[in-house]
Amino acid sequence: MKIRPLIGVAIAASLALAACGGSNSASDTTMPTAAEGIDLAAAGCPATVGIQTDWFPEAEHGNLYNLVGPGYTLDAKALTVTGDLVSGGKTTGVKVQVRAGGPAIGYGRPIAAMYEKPEEILLGFVGTDEAVSQSTAKPSMAVAAPFNINPQIIMWDPTNNPGVKTIADLKEPGVKVRYFQDADYMKYLIQSGQLDAKQTDDTYDGSPAAFIASGGKDAQQGFGTAEPYAY
Repeated sequence: MKIRPLIGVAIAASLALAACGGSNSASDTTMPTAAEGIDLAAAGCPATVGIQTDWFPEAEHGNLYNLVGPGYTLDAKALTVTGDLVSGGKTTGVKVQVRAGGPAIGYGRPIAAMYEKPEEILLGFVGTDEAVSQSTAKPSMAVAAPFNINPQIIMWDPTNNPGVKTIADLKEPGVKVRYFQDADYMKYLIQSGQLDAKQTDDTYDGSPAAFIASGGKDAQQGFGTAEPYAY
């Protein structure tokens, strides 16, 4: 599961960051190098473009891993992959490092990791709602939106909740809605009156256990591209 908010997901560059660099210990996989292309180093890009994701490597991060060229290095301890940053199959003169999130960063926010390690992380997954809520303490600038439609959902079993067609429909019957702690989109749903604070439960940790234990009576945060198929 993910911490990504409902309103929108973007890769954001912290306004406070200028450049980053870093080293990686690590392992295997050596393949032929890509052909040379444009020179991003000459354009002022850092030697290694660090990108902090919000969860384990997954299909939704595929666009980032496609930036990593052959001959990459895996760091199983830090949960990173580093290699030449390629565009159109050609190297760009700099490296890219894609960093796992979720448990790899203590379930913290990517934007927090960006500020904690500005010398290593240039970009990170930051939702629009999070960018707004953190605009004073940790301002960020959106530079790309990896999805046309954000896959973040609130899901429920229609058999157990036959009258529920929208998120707001969960309010009247008081259906429990489980989500990740500190999710900004949930504050919006509560403050806009779509949900009642007393029916929300911020103990979700990415495991399906609680949803299954409820027998499908609860609603829960998820990704439309993942949980409905996995549960």
